[in-house]
Amino acid sequence: MRARHIAAAAAATLTLTVLTAPAAVSATAPAACAENDLTLRAEPSDDSEGVIGLSVRNDSGRACTVDVAPTVTYGDLDGAAQPRPVTKSGTYELAPHATAYAAVRSLAATDSDEQPPTVTSLRVAASPDQSGRGFQAITLGAPTGIRVWEPLTTPWMASPARAAQVIEDQTAGWFQA
Repeated sequence: MRARHIAAAAAATLTLTVLTAPAAVSATAPAACAENDLTLRAEPSDDSEGVIGLSVRNDSGRACTVDVAPTVTYGDLDGAAQPRPVTKSGTYELAPHATAYAAVRSLAATDSDEQPPTVTSLRVAASPDQSGRGFQAITLGAPTGIRVWEPLTTPWMASPARAAQVIEDQTAGWFQA
């Protein structure tokens, strides 16, 4: 009888251990992309005045992550373009040799009584802790400089057309050329 109690106790302990054991750990998320594994590009939109198309390509042979939205800064001005739609902080995963796209709009607000500052360059980074790449205004279709007033950017997206549509939707009626 004592053997039966010991066997029952052992079975109960084993069952309890199995039920409370942690589940298998899922595959780990990819690491952050190294800055030297990325190619950043910026070019003026063919369809929308004042919109700059951005892209980031993962040149490495492994998946990695960038911030959910690009960090876009303007010359020596403080601050960065704000993501729209508003997103929670997080990451965007780039497969090996994949490209993500965003769009940024920097034009003066229609209700602004002030003359917006004008800069001769902007800097784009895939993550806030990276230096990014600088682009001269003249190469972005703004030979007299980029006017900056409440700039907005989209999160990284799978297609340039989607990024362009989102920036148009988010800024409809807010900006003038």
